This record gives sequence, C-alpha cells and structure tokens, in this order.
Amino acid sequence: MNYRIITAIIAIFWLTGCTHIGPKTVPRDRFDYNTAIAESWKEQTLLNIVKLRYADMPLFVEVASVVSGYTLEGSVNLGGTVSSEAAIQGDFLALGTAGKYTDRPTITYAPITGAKFNESFMTPIPPKTVLFMIQSGWPVDLIYPIVVDSINGFRSRQAAGTDQRLGDPEYYYLVSLFRKIQQSGTVGMRIIKEKDKKETTVLFFHRKNISPDVAEARMEINQLLGLDPEKQEVKVTYGLIPQSDNEIAMLTRSIMQIMVNLSTQIDVPFEHVSDGLTVDSFPLPVGDEVKIKQLIRVKSGPDKPENAFTTVKYEDNWFWIDKRDFQSKRTFAFLMILFSLTETGGNEGLPLVTIPAG
Repeated sequence: MNYRIITAIIAIFWLTGCTHIGPKTVPRDRFDYNTAIAESWKEQTLLNIVKLRYADMPLFVEVASVVSGYTLEGSVNLGGTVSSEAAIQGDFLALGTAGKYTDRPTITYAPITGAKFNESFMTPIPPKTVLFMIQSGWPVDLIYPIVVDSINGFRSRQAAGTDQRLGDPEYYYLVSLFRKIQQSGTVGMRIIKEKDKKETTVLFFHRKNISPDVAEARMEINQLLGLDPEKQEVKVTYGLIPQSDNEIAMLTRSIMQIMVNLSTQIDVPFEHVSDGLTVDSFPLPVGDEVKIKQLIRVKSGPDKPENAFTTVKYEDNWFWIDKRDFQSKRTFAFLMILFSLTETGGNEGLPLVTIPAG
C-alpha cells in the first residue's frame, strides 16, 4: 500500500514538472529552424541557377512565417476502497495516469511572383547598393565582376545571352585600381538629397595621408574614366555612358542577370549537351584571369558528393559546390545577401494564422 502511494505522488510531481516546456524549446527550435531554412534556401538558389542553365523556369518560394505550437496534457487518477475487517475483497487502491504531447508547427510558404518578382529579381541593383556593400567591407574585386556590367563604357565579361563577350581589359584593370584604393581607406560615399527629393550618390576621395601608389592609382582611374583630377567628389549614376567629367556611370545587373551569368559556369555533363538539354559552356577563364573572372564553380556528376557546401539533383544528375572552394562559397553567399538587400515585399498578403492558446 505505501509503495503504491509513493509511486502515485512521484507521478504527480513528474507531470507537474514537465508542464513548462516552452522555454526549453526556444534554443532547440531557433537553431533547428534556422539551419533547415538556411539549407533549403541554399538548395533552392543552386537549383534555380541550374534550371536557368537548362532553360527551365526558376521558381522562388520563401518561408513567410514559422509558428511552432506545443501542447502537453497530463492527468492522474487516484482512487481506493477501505473495507471493513469482515469484507471479503479487502482494501483496494486504483492508480491511473494519462498524458498527451502535441507538436503542431505551422509553416507558411509564399511564392515570389508578379510585381514582387519583378522588383526583387528583374530590376537592376542600384549603384548606391553596390557602394554600400563596398563601404561595409566587401571587396571590390568580388562585387564589380558579379554586379557591375560596365563602368563608363568599359564592359565586364558576359557569358550568357546574345551579348556574350570576354570583357574589356580596362574594366578589370579599373577593378584592381579601385581595390587598391578601397584597401587604403581613402575613399568614401554619401547620399545627397536634392530639392526635388531625388537622391544622388557621391563618391569622394580623401586628400590627406595618401601614399604615392594610391595617388597614382587615383590618377590612372581619372585618366581611364575621363574624370576631372581637380575634383574630389564624383557622382555615381546608373547608365552606360557618363554625361560629364564629374560622373561615373555604372550599368548594373539584376539578380536574374547575375544568376544567368553564374549558370554558364556550371560543369554540365557532356551527354546533356549532345542530347540538346543545354548548350555548351562559354570558354572558361584561364591563367591569371581565373581569380577575377571565374565567379563560381558548380560541379556535376551521377553520384551525390559527400563533401559539398550545397547540392541539388536535376535531370538525374547531381550538381554541387565544393565545401573547400572558398571563392565559390563567397560568391554564393554574396548572391544570397543581394536577395535580402533587394527584397521589397511586405507581409500584407500573407494569410492570417490563428494559434489556439491553452
């Protein structure tokens, strides 16, 4: 009898102690959902790049919201009968416990289509966004070849579309000069609002404490771009050709253009080309050009790789980025950051999710 009573009391305390499950789930859920969403985002991005290589329609689906609800129910039933000394059945004790645990995650998916798709993926990235990324520490020799199609008429490498080209040597020399100035810390930017509320992006150069090699790089930039060497502030606008000697015209790409360009550097199987599933690759950079023109390396094969940064399957073939290929991983990470920077949509169209309490 005493043993049964003690067991019942322990069961009651155990159920009472497990009722507060909310705080314990926060570390687990936050990191688990974070990892799952990040991995699916990488796989979706790589899959869409591969699909573009095969002239297939890309589709972007974002995780709009994640709501994880938990329910824990417990009950203990304790009953008994104390009989008289003359009763045949004797004393009786009944103990019953019941428990119910429910995990109901509510995940909302929203395909990016229509006007939101146009703004996020088809609209060229503003030059001020490019300069903000540079000012925040991203290297020029990574950003420009990916995002900037031309600088004052000097064109970068274009490996897709009807305008395929190897790129002007002057363009990549300008990139190296800008990188040297960026590393010196003698360049900055600011946004000026005009009276008509239009914004003008201004690039300015410091006069003081400039080393001779940086001063020489600045002079070469002025000569190549046709800038007035006496002016320390230069306007940065969107376009192909500048309108004055105090302006840098940047023709930038959209997210979709960047992805199409990256898709040309996929190592597609030979039989896919011979069967007409996709076209042959544009000649890849060789020698010293690889460091600045080889933006990403996407490998392919019939078997799933074991050491991959991210991998997807398409047309019965595996495509992946090697975990040890830092340059490709950096390009891929930068592309996903651009997704976030160009995100313009809100949550106005999301469905209402009602979570029961109690």
